[in-house]
Amino acid sequence: MSPDTGKTPTFEESLNELEEIVRALETGEASLEESLAKYEAGVSLLKHCYAQLRQAEQRVLLLAGEDADGKPIVQPFEAPATSEAPALSNRRKSRKPDSEY
Repeated sequence: MSPDTGKTPTFEESLNELEEIVRALETGEASLEESLAKYEAGVSLLKHCYAQLRQAEQRVLLLAGEDADGKPIVQPFEAPATSEAPALSNRRKSRKPDSEY
């Protein structure tokens, strides 16, 4: 949980903070105690990120379902490229039903 707001940080917020810690440690300007504290905070953030990734993976598996034997059906996630997404949605909106032709 974020001490400032009392809410759990998002994956992106945690990753950004982790990147800041790595940059600070790479400069070597912090004292040993400060570096250790930053390192510990980084490890905690890394664990938090891994936990969020595991939860996301479980959600994807739930969406994919199970086969008759109870084994998860694993399907690759295929998202259209960002530049393709508007074109696809525009095509769908402009398509008229067969009865209007």
